[in-house]
Amino acid sequence: METWKVDPFWFALGMAGQAVFFSRFLVQWIASERAGRSYVPRVFWWLSLAGATLVFAYAIHRKDVVFVLGQAFGWIVYARNLVLIQRREVAAG
Repeated sequence: METWKVDPFWFALGMAGQAVFFSRFLVQWIASERAGRSYVPRVFWWLSLAGATLVFAYAIHRKDVVFVLGQAFGWIVYARNLVLIQRREVAAG
């Protein structure tokens, strides 16, 4: 039986990434409840970027190709949504 070797820094980073990534769903749920409709606030996308970045760094540290590929491209969607929100706000004046 192999014993897991856990580096406290990387464990904390990985757990922080998962916590930030999960928190975006709580934020979205609360925002939707307050709005009385489905609503995705800007902070959802910022939490997505932050969480994905932390989890991606952890995946690279673990040298897990599947995990790395799973996290590698989500930031494009998150960043694009932030750009679209910014454009809409600028156009609205």
